[in-house]
Amino acid sequence: MVGMFRSLLALTLLVILGNAAEAQNWPDRPVKFISSQAAGGGTDLIGRIVADQLSKRIGQPVVYENRPGGGNVIGTQAAARSAPDGYTFFYATAAALVVDPYTFKSLPYDPIKAFTVISRIAEVTFMVLAHPSVPAKNLPELIAYAKANPGKVAIATDGARRFSGMIAAWINKLAGTDMSYVPYTQMTQGIQDVLAGRVQLVIIAVPAAKGHVAAGKLRPLAVTSLKRLAEFPEVPAVSETFPGFDFAGWFALAAPTGVPPAII
Repeated sequence: MVGMFRSLLALTLLVILGNAAEAQNWPDRPVKFISSQAAGGGTDLIGRIVADQLSKRIGQPVVYENRPGGGNVIGTQAAARSAPDGYTFFYATAAALVVDPYTFKSLPYDPIKAFTVISRIAEVTFMVLAHPSVPAKNLPELIAYAKANPGKVAIATDGARRFSGMIAAWINKLAGTDMSYVPYTQMTQGIQDVLAGRVQLVIIAVPAAKGHVAAGKLRPLAVTSLKRLAEFPEVPAVSETFPGFDFAGWFALAAPTGVPPAII
């Protein structure tokens, strides 16, 4: 019995020392971030900034890899099944880790058990934007226009299970309007259709919206944070029309479960 205990103790110490040595040498090659979102959106913009800054801190390249599709499932599954060696991380969204378990009947992974969350990176609010051909200058005017022109207003979203789709549905319900939803697998295509005037509205994260607003190509009607943003003080919050409306997303960096604690 004593011999077995000593063997188990020795094995445990080897594992601990091995993990410690691995962590001490980390990183000795490039690190990868996997994103379950498509390139070009707000998630992508912030994620690449974080990857670039982390690369400078750890002295190794941090490769940012987009694996969109399946409502976040493809990228999340790839990250969950990656080796827990500290060289692959998941640049996660609230949609992937929190919303998907409630909007899918089943997932090929458990978001809670599959990952160790390292740090929350950012919180992001969304903006309701209109093509300049839409006469509305704010949300109340949009609601009035949609009611006066049934069937003529459509919103580009990334699907009913995604944040833009949820925001659009919530506004429709509160306003009593029937604005239609045009789902896109890639929101970059949805934005292009709105810029071209083929669709009237789009709801996207503020970082992705800023350039289009600055160029005057899209008109901001409202933001989904509880209060107006300091960066866009002239853009009303949806809550000014519908009190209590507050919808924001967040990004976090996570590792597949099993990465040595020292690396985390």
